[in-house]
Amino acid sequence: MVMKTRIAIIDDNNFLIKSIKEKLSFFEAVSISFTAKNGQECMDRLEEKPRTALILMDIEMPGLNGIQATALVKQKYPHIKILMLTVFDDDDNIFRSIQAGADGYLLKDTAPQALYDAITQTLAGGAAMTPSIALKTLNLLRAPLSLQNDDVDETIKLTSRETEVLEQLSKGLPYTSIAANLCISPSTVRRHIENIYQKLQVHSKTEAIALAKKNRMI
Repeated sequence: MVMKTRIAIIDDNNFLIKSIKEKLSFFEAVSISFTAKNGQECMDRLEEKPRTALILMDIEMPGLNGIQATALVKQKYPHIKILMLTVFDDDDNIFRSIQAGADGYLLKDTAPQALYDAITQTLAGGAAMTPSIALKTLNLLRAPLSLQNDDVDETIKLTSRETEVLEQLSKGLPYTSIAANLCISPSTVRRHIENIYQKLQVHSKTEAIALAKKNRMI
């Protein structure tokens, strides 16, 4: 009897869990170890199912999100592979996922065969990524090099509120927490961040924070 690869699915959307299960049902070599709706539930279930080989991890979930959970799983169960499976393809989520220890990063619209191939590749020690994500990752790796000789025009000034928002961002806080801390709405936070990006001529939180710190703006 062939041993099946145990896969866990972590997502707060039951419909998407069902969709992923259906995609994996085409492949006899994998079985579902467990499902969970957030990072904390994932950690709890892993105590019961430590022989899980790979986790398909969503990012945005209530309580302990996917990036935080990835870091915890890698600390406690370093043998478990983690593939981020998300709708978010922005630079910041990719960068933080990789920092947390993710082994690959896929978008949720990945076709069944491509998903299975990514699982197989990851278990073999590879780093599976949706092509568009791989390109963004390369750009992220190049970004620090381009920032090395990049100084902000001294005439560019952030407002005191923009500086406060950027300082909060540098602590890794989500928009909702920044909004609560500064007593403003999340949409106002988003507007400030857009203004910061425009002034600093950057395209991600990672770049904005790196550039602001280099130029001692925060």
